[in-house]
Amino acid sequence: MKRTLLLLITFMISLSAMAQDFPYGEVDNAALEMKKYDRDTSAHAVVLNEYGTTRINFTNDYHIRMSFEYHTKIKFFDNKEFEREGTFEIPIYNGSDMVYEEVEDVKGITYYKDDNGIVQQVALDSKKVFRVKDSKHWTTVKFAMPALRNGCVIEVSYRVTSPYDFNFHSWYFQSYIPKVNSEYEVHIPGFWNYNASLKGYLKLTKNTAKVESKCFSYGTSSADCSDIVYGISNVPAFIQEDYMTSEKNYRSAVNFQLEEETDFNNGAKIKYAKSWKDLDYLLKTESSFGGQLKRKSLMGEKIASVIANKTDQLEKAKAIYTYIKNCIKWNEGKGFSSEDGIKQAIENHAGNSGDINLALVTALNAAGIPTEAVLLSTREHGNLNKLYPNLEDFNYVIAKANIGDKSYLLDATDPLLPFGMLPLRCINDQGRVFSLDKPSYWIDMATQQRENVTYALDLTLQDNGKLKGTVTRFSSGYSGYLKRREIKKYNSIDEYVEHIELKNIKILKSEIANVDSLDQPLGETYEVEMNQYNDLNHGRLTFSPFLLNQLTTNPFKLAERDYPVDWGMPSDERYIVNIHLPAQYAIENPPQGVAFALPNQGGKFFTNFESDNQTFTFSYDTRLDKSIYGPEEYPYLKELYNKIILAEKNEIVFKKKS
Repeated sequence: MKRTLLLLITFMISLSAMAQDFPYGEVDNAALEMKKYDRDTSAHAVVLNEYGTTRINFTNDYHIRMSFEYHTKIKFFDNKEFEREGTFEIPIYNGSDMVYEEVEDVKGITYYKDDNGIVQQVALDSKKVFRVKDSKHWTTVKFAMPALRNGCVIEVSYRVTSPYDFNFHSWYFQSYIPKVNSEYEVHIPGFWNYNASLKGYLKLTKNTAKVESKCFSYGTSSADCSDIVYGISNVPAFIQEDYMTSEKNYRSAVNFQLEEETDFNNGAKIKYAKSWKDLDYLLKTESSFGGQLKRKSLMGEKIASVIANKTDQLEKAKAIYTYIKNCIKWNEGKGFSSEDGIKQAIENHAGNSGDINLALVTALNAAGIPTEAVLLSTREHGNLNKLYPNLEDFNYVIAKANIGDKSYLLDATDPLLPFGMLPLRCINDQGRVFSLDKPSYWIDMATQQRENVTYALDLTLQDNGKLKGTVTRFSSGYSGYLKRREIKKYNSIDEYVEHIELKNIKILKSEIANVDSLDQPLGETYEVEMNQYNDLNHGRLTFSPFLLNQLTTNPFKLAERDYPVDWGMPSDERYIVNIHLPAQYAIENPPQGVAFALPNQGGKFFTNFESDNQTFTFSYDTRLDKSIYGPEEYPYLKELYNKIILAEKNEIVFKKKS
């Protein structure tokens, strides 16, 4: 969910009270005596107050500086949040020796009551504030609050100054602990116009604005400022659950993008927010993107022998795809451009996703296969803002090969990826398709691929109480890819088998097929022996047919969920269990069948039982037929997993014949 608003000087003036920072260096007795947070009694800590403000100012030498000031006060009920909430990390960007961001005026106090009930204060030592160089352009300022103990309150404030007016500071209202109050105040001179976008599911409880007259001046030029406040009270903790994309998509926050700036000297408007037409032109003329897509002669030479004697377009495409996968090793770097050029990546046999997939796009086009580049944002990077084009929203590129009446989305970063399959990181929202000869457009990143796994167990109950037979697993679609990646981590298949952990199961012999046949299901067959019973000297035996991968806890624990469950793709997990009983035993009570379906053909879980004299077959299947389930479908998903856990508790009873 995203709500968007424009910050204009003509913003309606609110008569409500404006935001104000709270005093530093004070703590009240109620905060120190606080034993729990009534709105969330499970919380280990709570933000009592949080305030931030950003202003644009001039330095003494008339350089623009953006100043962000942060102030927070946090109550700890126990020690479980000390590491996360008692440690602060502030990333800053260093463009050059002359242009860089800086952290200033770092202050901190830890308040607590000693054994005599006297309030003590321990100040943060400035010598314990460290700078860690992360990369050429990024540094992190780190510090940990002193004297943390159960029941303490900490207070922290600091200022970040930046010369980059395009990087207006975002504000996250929501974090991993609840907040009593969170407010962000921005002062924007009329020389700048920013687009502000609110993310998340929480509504603002405070949103006020006023005009500050003549608050900003430069020489003979001056401007009014918009003083705008965003606030949310009683903010719940953001709870991470399984099967969600980037938390940035769902944590309540306000972000800013520079749209337009006015030149102080001549009043000219400098437009930063681009249209898609602008970005199309920028990318086509950029040497690291469009310049690489034009290098068809280079790639034509590279692939000449690869496609020799091939006439079918799909066959050519697969050969080129395999060539690029094997020619350039992915260095784990994400990007949509090729800074050093695809020629350099081929010569070095290494590159980031931009190097590899731009080489693929260019090679396919050189072979006469119409192919476009698709810019996207990976799942951990967050969803795209489609209203305001911004290249910084993208962090990855793939290829879209158009062959006949079909299109194939391709990522050549992993040799184990079959043709036409994308890694999960790429399956996120939408992508923007770019080419050299037509306007860009959106496509959905949802694919037809599935995760399919079938287990077939054929076991005989021996006189010694052990089950002996075979376990076969067939992994196809995305499951086959994941299994191949798992196997290739080991030096050999034998080493992989040695590391398989199966409770109470001994592997006697193994056979694995189609490891290198990427388009075929991967088959694993194991001859096994399971310790089921000590012996068969019992009148009755209980047996659970759920022998593998039992689900012990429901992955969905929230009463309700405000954001979707995103698997990335549909899945089907099926088990077929054949059991051969000794002649002296018969089935006393066959299990009841279970069937539970999700609404709107979203999926189902069902079991089935069939018997024939001394042999019975028990099968069960969990199908999830959608990639994404909305918040309104969450209760049904949760109930489906409750049904699975309940079904796994059912047992079959074998009775010795008279």
